[in-house]
Amino acid sequence: MITTPKNVVVILLDSLNKHDLPSFGGVQYDTPNIDRLAARSIRFTNHHTGSLPCIPARHDILVGAWDFLWKPWGSIELWEEAITASLRRKGVITQLITDHPHLFEVGGENFHSDFTAWDYARGHESDAWKTRPDDSWIGAPSFGRGHTHYDNSRGYFADADDFPGPRTMRAAAEWIRTSSTYHRARGERFLLFVDEFDPHEPFDTPEAWAAMYDDSWEGPHLVWPPYAVDAIAKGILSQREAHQIHSQYGSKISMIDHYLGKVIDALDTTGAWEDTAIFLCTDHGHYLGDFDVHGRDIWGKPAIPVYKELGHIPMLVCWPGVTPGVCDALTTSTDIHATITEIFEAQVSHRTHGQSLTPLLADPRQSIREWVLTGVWGREVQLVTNEWRYVRGPIGANAPLSMWSNRWSTMPLAKYPNFKIPPPDQRAVLDHMPGTTIPVIRQQFVEGDLLPFWAMGTGCEHILFHRGEDPAEKINIVTGSEGKDATELLRHALQHVEAPADHFVRLGLS
Repeated sequence: MITTPKNVVVILLDSLNKHDLPSFGGVQYDTPNIDRLAARSIRFTNHHTGSLPCIPARHDILVGAWDFLWKPWGSIELWEEAITASLRRKGVITQLITDHPHLFEVGGENFHSDFTAWDYARGHESDAWKTRPDDSWIGAPSFGRGHTHYDNSRGYFADADDFPGPRTMRAAAEWIRTSSTYHRARGERFLLFVDEFDPHEPFDTPEAWAAMYDDSWEGPHLVWPPYAVDAIAKGILSQREAHQIHSQYGSKISMIDHYLGKVIDALDTTGAWEDTAIFLCTDHGHYLGDFDVHGRDIWGKPAIPVYKELGHIPMLVCWPGVTPGVCDALTTSTDIHATITEIFEAQVSHRTHGQSLTPLLADPRQSIREWVLTGVWGREVQLVTNEWRYVRGPIGANAPLSMWSNRWSTMPLAKYPNFKIPPPDQRAVLDHMPGTTIPVIRQQFVEGDLLPFWAMGTGCEHILFHRGEDPAEKINIVTGSEGKDATELLRHALQHVEAPADHFVRLGLS
């Protein structure tokens, strides 16, 4: 048996590549404070995404349910609630500290509203903070993005302390030093959720950090990676530019790691290690010239399968009384929600898909699940087991396909204010999500309809990697006998979560 912590701190670093972290075998970049936390933690080496990208991934953690099989990107729905609502009924104090702009845009509604309090550091990426740029900022190459909200904000960051990420981490450290001690003195339990958007693009840092891994670069740093497949072959990037972008990502990791140190210092000074569970996690990785199964270099999060560089993600869990070590058991982001629910004995009434991590903390040799489903709505569905990573794309046209939502919101694109999926029409029907009697609008799409942004793109396919025999995941064995076994397991997994019938048809599983 392990002891139950009184409190929880979750630190989410966005777009954090597992293979770039020294604590998981990376050698390119310095992260002394992540290493410092890892030395106190269980390192989960077989942790994977569920719903992608940003907002769907946060839905996994805060709501505990995969939603990529039902909708693309949207708010907390009427039939579910965030863990913070459950904790409020238990009298638990919850604090959100973040610079993540998508939480305050259309499509991110209701994620912050049930926290006891929330603190937002302005100015990152798409945050509509300023109406005009500071004249001192000349911008940087954006690979087709054009003028962005960030171009208006960037000139207002005079030094590292002014950037949104450092401000977020300093605010979190201050909350730990002052507010957490206040709540402890009053016998109040708490959840601190630090949703840090770094190292998400733009990979922009002050010069002292920007030159850290590429001190021979001349001219404006390349802080905006393209979202592209075969970028070098197509002339979008040169090899030299590719190195510069990857180095800027490393600079962003090292800068935010430096400020993470202030949070760890605050945990030290308040004695938090004795009564608090600390999770360090991410939503997904980021392709930075990694190669797909066809040998093409891939960048950003283009419309392609969830390869391991994007979907095999890091997680550290520091737990009072648990000896640091390594856990190779299969886990996913919804398991964080299940663990927090268990710590606080919260009541959750909606259907969830997580398993508590506590059996693994008690004995890392155990297992809590046999498979993970992961993907982006409207594209391939991926199955991950200890043996396989299986990618299943649509058979023929990507249809039928339905979006299930009563809030009907998806990711806004500031550059294209008129680019919006149409509202529900005469094809919409009322249906029910698994585990609830609350009606939900199910809008059917047909071939030729405008789909939400992340579902765009063509070229879906079937791919199967044997993770044990092919750890680099480069050899497609889908045509072999294991392909049939993986297909049957995927069918079973989709049936188990009561996935919409659309997927069985479009994926050729019916």
